[in-house]
Amino acid sequence: MQKDLNAMQPNKARADLMMDLLLVAFLIGFDVAARLLPHAYGVMPVAASGLFAARVLRMPVLALIVPIAAMAISGFALGPDDWRVSLFVYAGLAIPAVAGMATRRWQGAAPVIATMIGSSLAFFVVSNAAVWAFSGLYPLTSLGLADCFIAALPFLDKTVMGDLFWCAVLFGGAWLVQHGPALARRPL
Repeated sequence: MQKDLNAMQPNKARADLMMDLLLVAFLIGFDVAARLLPHAYGVMPVAASGLFAARVLRMPVLALIVPIAAMAISGFALGPDDWRVSLFVYAGLAIPAVAGMATRRWQGAAPVIATMIGSSLAFFVVSNAAVWAFSGLYPLTSLGLADCFIAALPFLDKTVMGDLFWCAVLFGGAWLVQHGPALARRPL
């Protein structure tokens, strides 16, 4: 009996890894499509996908691949940006994946919402600091930095609300997949 259990463990581990890789591939494809198709400026699922992956994958470190690969693949189709700004944008979009790994032990909607809002604000700071530092649009002074952040404020609410929307779609969709059959059996 023990021999049978030991023989099954590698198969389960392989199946778990395969499921994680399939989810990573799906999320990357989803993010690439969402980025390439018409969308409201600043409203993309990339950050929410990183957080979602970090919280649901059996191997949460794979979550880092999701936003970075999605941005790189879609970036080829969208054309070149300043590599220095892109580097900071990619890093900023990886923040939710890292934060998701750090907050996995806390269950429920409140930790997910708090993590996403914090990650959205961190992305705002990181990405706009990179625009200030490397775009040449603003003087490299504290006044220039302030002007850059002020100019970006109209996009902050769209980013935060978009990230929260996509979190609701991803986490809500996962919840429905897990609980849908049980809900279908309940009488109305």
